[in-house]
Amino acid sequence: MNRQRDIFSISHFFYLFKIYYFIFPGSSLAIAKEKIKKANKLFELEMMEDAVSNAYSAMFHSSRAILFKDGFKERSHYAILVYIKEAYSNKIEMKFINELNILRLERHEINYGLEKKDYAKNEVERTIKLVSEFLIVAEKLIV
Repeated sequence: MNRQRDIFSISHFFYLFKIYYFIFPGSSLAIAKEKIKKANKLFELEMMEDAVSNAYSAMFHSSRAILFKDGFKERSHYAILVYIKEAYSNKIEMKFINELNILRLERHEINYGLEKKDYAKNEVERTIKLVSEFLIVAEKLIV
């Protein structure tokens, strides 16, 4: 198995690695499906921060599966966002790309911020629904 990598840069702010061995996108999609199930359970338990964090993880892993399909591995959460935006804006609605960015920033605040975030139940419910829709879109792009 050849593990050499070339650096592919879309912008000077981030890098993706071109991979010369296959990473099965289905593995990342399976993780995404588990994360959205967990987000739903946490929502039912009214653990909104954790539900949002898991919803982002589902979206992250779905996006990551698309990168794997294209032969790339990310180096950062931001790299995934930019790749999806630049390579798939004609195939993925902007509402999903925007949500990926919003959730990326929210996850960062949840994990590293100094204040507890309060989320409205209807907003978290909307987020989980949108991420669930994105999983379907990502799966169709990979097949």
